[in-house]
Amino acid sequence: LPIQPCKSGATVVVVRPKEEDVKKELLVLSLFVLATFAAFATGSQEPKATGPVSLSMWTQESENENSYQYVQSLIAGYMKDHPTVTIHLLQKGTEALRQDFLTASLAGQAPDFLWTVSDHAGPFTAAGVIQPVGKLFDLSKYVASAVDAVRLDGKEWGVPISNGNELMLLYNKSLVPNPPQNTDELIKMGKELTKDGVYGLVFNQVEPFWLVPWLGGFGGKVFADDGTTPTLNTPQMVSTLQFLYDLKYKYQIIPKESDYAAMDSLFKTGKAAMIINGDWSLGEYQKLLGDKLGVARIPKVSSTGLWPAPYTSGKFFMLSKELAGDKLAVVKDFVNWATDKDNQLTMVKDLARLPALTTALSDPLITSDPILKGAAEQMTVGTPMPIVVQMRAVWDAMKPEMNAVLSNSESPASAAVKMQQAAVTGIQNMH
Repeated sequence: LPIQPCKSGATVVVVRPKEEDVKKELLVLSLFVLATFAAFATGSQEPKATGPVSLSMWTQESENENSYQYVQSLIAGYMKDHPTVTIHLLQKGTEALRQDFLTASLAGQAPDFLWTVSDHAGPFTAAGVIQPVGKLFDLSKYVASAVDAVRLDGKEWGVPISNGNELMLLYNKSLVPNPPQNTDELIKMGKELTKDGVYGLVFNQVEPFWLVPWLGGFGGKVFADDGTTPTLNTPQMVSTLQFLYDLKYKYQIIPKESDYAAMDSLFKTGKAAMIINGDWSLGEYQKLLGDKLGVARIPKVSSTGLWPAPYTSGKFFMLSKELAGDKLAVVKDFVNWATDKDNQLTMVKDLARLPALTTALSDPLITSDPILKGAAEQMTVGTPMPIVVQMRAVWDAMKPEMNAVLSNSESPASAAVKMQQAAVTGIQNMH
């Protein structure tokens, strides 16, 4: 173009670009715009459901603690506000849910998402049937220990619902004004209380989940420092099994037989002064006993000076690997809503469980409640439950031998040997 004079007295030279250069610039700009649009279309914007959505969810929550009813009410509340969404809920036992979900996933018939325990993450990730959630949800708003409980291989595999899930000592203040602080006191009180059809203590004598706290109290663990090598044939395990045997046969302060349903019934009907049970049971027991319900740590092991260390974890939403599209959009919305502060505090009121949402955990509803305070104190001496797939073999190895000891058909020493052998074989078979 011709040289144009400027007001400052200087001159400006304007050069017309070549036609081929203009075409190149337009091509680059077009590609940039298309790439940006594609980025938004594939994940930068929250996907929205475009029509009616039907979802299926499985849970292992039990009707006994009113927790299944809570999940039902939560779903009903969401569907009321979202009339185009239907969520079909199915209840299964913890072990049945694990097995059935694996089977259904392999058959292409898995539910869309789960409300379940953290230790299911191990077998589910090993089988490749759930998807990581770290990029789908803002996990920073949940308690770090809860998020850590479902982290494997650098990825998070569940969205926390509750925090804790630990066993603790619950007692009826009408029978036990002050809880025992150590096992010597537990045995002494238990012998005084066990009479006229009432037992001093009850716990689940069938499942090794109730053995693990005592193993910690005797200084043992189920895995070596590598987190995957079983350490079940140890003096600590023998001492643990001997202690449980003595409670039944030497001191006679626990029933001859007691699974979960039996121990729960005995405590609810006033036939047990103390029970070892989890935070999931607090809501139901509070309704029955009111201010007569006491919560404390499981008594310290007198011979070691160590507190029993129950496994801690919580409940989590886990998403099927096949969940996508409109269904994924609705599940994300439901999960975020179900774990917001209002619903977390409702869970505290209904079930007396510690929430996983950080802002809810610091609410006065929790900090001023003696029951929840007791649960939190027990959690501080707990230990995170391993979610490695090898834990499945350990559970399967411990259960029959624990049952054999408590049925007086095998010695603690022999049971410890067989536990270790079964765990090692089970892990080998996994591979």
